[in-house]
Order: sequence, then structure tokens, then C-alpha cells
Amino acid sequence: MSKIILTGDRPTGKLHLGHYVGSLKRRVELQNSGEYDKIFIMIADAQALTDNADNPDKIRDNIIEVALDWLSCGLDPAKSNLFIQSQVTELTELSFYYMNLVTVARLERNPTVKSEIQMRKFDKAIPVGFFTYPISQASDITAFKATTVPVGEDQLPMLEQAREIVRKFNSVYGETLVEPEALVPENSVCSRLPGTDGKAKMSKSLGNCIYLSDPEDVVQQKVFSMYTDPNHIKVTDPGTIEGNTVFTYLDAFATEDSFAEFLPDYKNLDELKEHYQRGGLGDMKVKRFLNSVLQKELAPIRARRKELEKDIPAVYEILHQGTIVAQKEAAQTLAEVKAAMRINYFDDEELIKAQQLKYNEQ
Repeated sequence: MSKIILTGDRPTGKLHLGHYVGSLKRRVELQNSGEYDKIFIMIADAQALTDNADNPDKIRDNIIEVALDWLSCGLDPAKSNLFIQSQVTELTELSFYYMNLVTVARLERNPTVKSEIQMRKFDKAIPVGFFTYPISQASDITAFKATTVPVGEDQLPMLEQAREIVRKFNSVYGETLVEPEALVPENSVCSRLPGTDGKAKMSKSLGNCIYLSDPEDVVQQKVFSMYTDPNHIKVTDPGTIEGNTVFTYLDAFATEDSFAEFLPDYKNLDELKEHYQRGGLGDMKVKRFLNSVLQKELAPIRARRKELEKDIPAVYEILHQGTIVAQKEAAQTLAEVKAAMRINYFDDEELIKAQQLKYNEQ
């Protein structure tokens, strides 16, 4: 069986470091590993509209932002199919058929759906499209026969529901769909990078994000204003690592090479943490180190983005060509699904012959 990846992002804003460590960097590694036969990476604009239906321009304008961030981080259209969800209409039809295999009660029990509803304060005003997102996701995954879906731990309930839909479909209509497996980040820190203010999640509305496209001076300003240990008032005070955003970011980005280049007084992050915890190490020294680490990581990304911004039509053409490939793949799966469900009336010559024979015998 072919090894196929399906993953993607909602186009609700520019991508930030949370996206980068949580998925983007890993996608580039997987793309370049040579282990996968096909990789589909989707701009999930249709899904984003389920809770932004009254602001379609927000989605429309951010399509290009997501694409620029993807390409500047190293996603290669020669190796990965980059496409726009809404332009592959077969996904909508598959979702419609899968809806008959899932109950309202099961959707209500989905932990991810429950937490998202609570976070957005939808209560009973939840849009139906948003409520049925796990079904739509199952459509996205199965349309491309994805065997592997990179997800954070918070998204595992969504993938499990997709797996349930696959098993239900295959049990009712025969073996047709591929059951996907999750690929979770190896580094637990990468599953959810906190905002610069120490909040649990980066959020554009909270203004606590470091964006991949932020200029160098903006990144520095955000790093220098990061939340640390509020009780670490004097340099001599012992500091706390847990919940200290600066050290969380260092967990995600710093390597021994980083120390050799920018902070040779320490061999590794463990030594730095130990010094901070016993006292005698100021927050600004740690923040300056983190700034150097992040600037080195982001510099080539910013440079590539500047080049890509010179030819926006070419970026749209990359998405167009990737969408054409995605549409062909999804159309093939949809044809197989309709055949399994016995609703492929015009393609079923045996059906037409049998019906004719029945009426000939009358």
C-alpha cells in the first residue's frame, strides 16, 4: 500500500511559531524524507468558513499568506501537492454521504469539538458546519487515501472519529476506504507552543504570537517582553522553569550548536536551566540568547518570503496546479465510494441491463 500524508492549515491569519514547531517544520522533514509516495497539504478554507461565514474576506485574503509561509518554510510543490479545500468539490459530496454514518450524540461527545465550542462560546448557537467538522475532516483524509495524518495530541479525538467513519463505511458497503494512522510530534513541547504572554495558546486576537513573517526588530521586541517567572525579581533570586515561556521556547528551538554559537558559557540547555534555578542568572541574558536562536531560525524564512512576494501570480499558480492534482485524486475516491454504495447509476452497465431484462420479461 502507498504511504500517503494529508495535513493542512486554516487560513485565518499569518502562520506563527506555534504552527512552525507544531506542524510546518515536521512537514518539511517528512516531505524530504523520501518515505512517502504522496503528500497532500490543504488550505482548509471551507472549514475556516464554518466559524467565519460572516467574514469571507478574512479567509480570502489569508489564502496567500498561508501559501507564502508554507513555501518560505521549505514546502516544495515538486514534492507536495498544495491545494485549496473549497476548490475540490468532491470533498463536500463525500461529507454528505458520511453524515449518515455518524450520530449527533457521537459528535457531541468528541472532546475536541466540545473544547472548541466552549472556547468560541458558541453554546447552542454553534453553526452546523462547525459542529460536523469531524465528518468533513474524515472526508478530507479519505478522499486522498491518506495512511498518515500528522496531528497534535489535542486533535487525536478528531482523527479517531475519522477512523470510526472509515470502519463503519467499510462494514456497511465493503472494503473501500483506507483507515489512517496518527503521527504525533516526537517533542511534546512542539504539540502546543504557548503565547509570548504565557497563555496556553498563541492567538492573533490576544496579540501573543511571533509570526514567521515578523521583521527582525519585531521578533526582538516580542522576545524581550516575554512572560517569565514573576517572582524572579532580582538576578540573585532563584528562578522557576515550569511555566516560564522563555524556557519553553528554548526547549523547542535551542540546540547544543546554539550554545556554542551564541552562549558558549553553557554547554547545553540543562546547564542554563540549572543556573537559572539556583539564582544568579538574569532574565534578559536568557531572552537575548533566545532572540539570537530565533533570529537564526527565521532569517532564511524571511528571505525566501521576500523573494516569493515578488511574484504572487506564480504562488497562486502553484495552488492551482496542486488543486488540479487533488481534484483528480478525490474524484477517483468518490467514484469508488459511489460504486460501493450502489449509487453510480449511469456507470453501472449491469444495473441498466438488469433493469432492461426485467421489463422485457413483463
